[in-house]
Amino acid sequence: MTQAAYHGWIFVLCLAFNIRVFETVDRNNFKTCQQSGFCKRQRKWEMPTKFNVLDDSIEIQPTFVRFLVSKEKVRQPLVVELFGLVNNSVRLKVKELNPEKPRYEIPVGDVLLKEPEQQRLDAQKEAERLVLKMETGTIVVTFVPFTIDILSDERRIFSINSLGCMKYEQTRIKKAKGVVGSILSWATSPFRSAATENSEPLDEEEEDETDAGEEMFHTHKDSKPNGPTSVGLDITFAGYKHVYGIPEHADTLVLKSTHDTEPYRLYNLDVFEYELYNPMALYGSVPLMIGHNTQQTIGLLWLNAAETWIDVDYSTSDAGSVARLSGLTEENSEFPVVNTHWFSESGIIDAFFFMGPTSSDVFLQYSSLTGTTPLPPLFSLGYHQSRWNYIDEEDIANLDHEFDEHNIPVDVLWLDIEHTDGKRYFTWDSHKFRHPEEMLQNVSRKARKMVTSVDPHLKRDKQYSVYSEAQSLGYLIVDRDGNEYEGWCWPGSSSWLDFTNPAVEKFWAEKFQFTQYKGSTKDLFTWNDMNEPSVFNGPEITMHKDAKHFNGWEHRDLHNVFGLYVHRASVNGQLLRSDNCCRPFVLARSFFAGSQRYGAVWTGDNAADWGHLKISLSMMMSLNLVGMTFSGADIGGFFKNPDEELLTRWYQAGAFQPFFRAHAHLDTRRREPWLQSAVHLAAIREAIVIRYRLLLYWYLLFFKAERSGGPIMKPLWVEFPSDSETFTIEDEHMVGSALLVHPVTEPKASNVSVFLPGSDEVWYDFNSFQLYSGNQTLNVPVNLLKIPLFYRGGFILPLRERVRRSSTIAPDDPVSLFVTLSREGNSKGELFFDDFHSFAYQKGHYIHREFRLHKGSHFTSRNLNPSGSFKTSAWIERIYILGLQTHPTSVILSVAGSDSVRLDSSFSHEDKLFIIRKPGVNIATDFDMVIE
Repeated sequence: MTQAAYHGWIFVLCLAFNIRVFETVDRNNFKTCQQSGFCKRQRKWEMPTKFNVLDDSIEIQPTFVRFLVSKEKVRQPLVVELFGLVNNSVRLKVKELNPEKPRYEIPVGDVLLKEPEQQRLDAQKEAERLVLKMETGTIVVTFVPFTIDILSDERRIFSINSLGCMKYEQTRIKKAKGVVGSILSWATSPFRSAATENSEPLDEEEEDETDAGEEMFHTHKDSKPNGPTSVGLDITFAGYKHVYGIPEHADTLVLKSTHDTEPYRLYNLDVFEYELYNPMALYGSVPLMIGHNTQQTIGLLWLNAAETWIDVDYSTSDAGSVARLSGLTEENSEFPVVNTHWFSESGIIDAFFFMGPTSSDVFLQYSSLTGTTPLPPLFSLGYHQSRWNYIDEEDIANLDHEFDEHNIPVDVLWLDIEHTDGKRYFTWDSHKFRHPEEMLQNVSRKARKMVTSVDPHLKRDKQYSVYSEAQSLGYLIVDRDGNEYEGWCWPGSSSWLDFTNPAVEKFWAEKFQFTQYKGSTKDLFTWNDMNEPSVFNGPEITMHKDAKHFNGWEHRDLHNVFGLYVHRASVNGQLLRSDNCCRPFVLARSFFAGSQRYGAVWTGDNAADWGHLKISLSMMMSLNLVGMTFSGADIGGFFKNPDEELLTRWYQAGAFQPFFRAHAHLDTRRREPWLQSAVHLAAIREAIVIRYRLLLYWYLLFFKAERSGGPIMKPLWVEFPSDSETFTIEDEHMVGSALLVHPVTEPKASNVSVFLPGSDEVWYDFNSFQLYSGNQTLNVPVNLLKIPLFYRGGFILPLRERVRRSSTIAPDDPVSLFVTLSREGNSKGELFFDDFHSFAYQKGHYIHREFRLHKGSHFTSRNLNPSGSFKTSAWIERIYILGLQTHPTSVILSVAGSDSVRLDSSFSHEDKLFIIRKPGVNIATDFDMVIE
């Protein structure tokens, strides 16, 4: 199809389905809270009727308690379960006692790795409350009204249902007989005496029937066959002024009050050229909120895959009430709290409370439940070049050549949807890509890779084998009437595979086999776009909520986790084709808690303007805080045409974000680096080269993040938790613990205000090596070639000075070490090194070194993986030491079994930079070095 014909076709499609394409977002396509029946009902906070605990229903077990709560005008009591979990965490579940039909719970193994391990609770039942002692915390359940307080070191940190906003729209039971039902199978449960039999009072939810039945949004009808089934709960962060997380939103790092605005919405949607600084839903949802103050970091996971809204309100609490639980005095009248209100359209209340006390503890507590990002292949941390679309094989060959011609490293070249045969995924356009395997082999000669888009919608064409096979096997999602669900996406009329069916996941994975994906090779990787799922003519450009999935679940129940299933199936496909030998790389747009286990995500269809560049920083930090470490934003903006300054500044920012890809819309001008003027080309090349010089540092950070679950692109407060000035900073960030970067996000900037945290810290300018003390704000001059970038004193970074065409074309190249002295003259750092692509590291086949410099005079290298067997010829080429005040006179290298050697060195009095040349030792060797 010609480009003109394509545009004509898409214009007709847009007219037919009222879709605005390539313009700023049309908010009329997306619901507000007032247009969502359950959001409207749940958000009514005024004069709630509070639940009470039924005293004789309490069942105490070694690691959990169960009890019933009830209130006036409720059909039947609710079952509350509280679990003490290892790693200083608490789980709360609230269910219907005897539902007419089961409610959806995400299967264990999909988001949660396994059933969480429980810890023993020491329960003490008092007249008005139940006190549950944990190893390092306390849970207090108050009976009338029903509230739960979680204490850490006798300080209240969470308060649950203290505002009385718990609302549970129960399944409508025509007649309730014996409300202790077989569904719980508690033959001897004390609930039997607590339940009210043969009772059918008017449910308070029935008094407000607003949108309780069928619901319309524009021309789309939601039949809601199960009636209203929403759940909601208020949760207070006690003692906190700042909360973070719950991405994805194009908004500030610190969550804002929604007291007078829309709530934050979690509902995965295809929102192109999204607006900035509002709580609208975007492509992904991670229902994890983190609170931080100078004393403690805590977290909350709301495990529900249905559409969810969250209200946030910053306030102060009654000091007397707080003192009762926390030991604060009556004089402390300013006790800050963050009141949050969570409500989801269906499912159950299933919440996890992470008690920290440090941010590292919270990251570990969360990741122990949902997993971490596995170490990606090294190539995926390099630079990616993409656009919609590179036209044909000749275009790819020229692209490959131009990077070499202009001496710019690149690792991955991308093909968007136009490479296919009519948007039939796992195929090639036979005119433009006649010899795909040969094309891939030519690119891979330089150790480069390629990526193709493989979206989850299937063209409804009986001649398209993937569709016809899926249809014959019954693998497609059906509508509310049981017929094959039909919608529109890039191919036109489309159907969607039901990735919630394990058989479908296997079916999809098999399509990546070389025998089925003809023309693919081991160097071709995958991009899952549109996996929200995006349905052009659906309500809110997504799937109808009453569509049906495997086991009869409605789409409304699991919408937000659908993208994770697509992502997982594609990862499994790459694992299958390599017989589980090679690490996969799959980029996905839609995600949920747990998606971090499957690889990279990005922030979707941004725009080429300075606001989108600036917001990418807070969006990336928010994603990193909730475990989505491998994330990035389209360099230059997907929509519109950036001017040269904006494009250059975006490269300089993107080089310090975990996923580094340039991408652009079909209608934009070509913007590859060499198409810019000489000065901008030089600046862009320098940004990319710095990325490659630091690539071993990035690789180390991902290795450590797989173990810790912690962020890589960090808000400053994560590294400096007691410095309250860092809590709201969102225009600068840390890369690991050793680098601070402040991208330039304003046009024509000549200087930038940079805060250097830490009263005991020292910082070194990346370019000039000038030394600065911490705990100060600097006015840093900038030019087109420079952004504010600082080394943190006290760290040792591995570098690669020989920047090649790609990251792995010379895997055994030498390594240099860059050492920055702390105020005391000490430094430490690590190096991780393996084959860069396989899973052998999981079996111990890697090199992990620790380097230390003590008092600027004694440098050591020690083995952190003594049982490892990995071999390499890579050696240490140079050691740079920044911060010595006097010129050392000698450097003596000692290696066991060899004679000591005096090494060549030089010292710059102006820069205070000491360079040790050619230590020459293998990177896996223990050594000592004395600097005199």
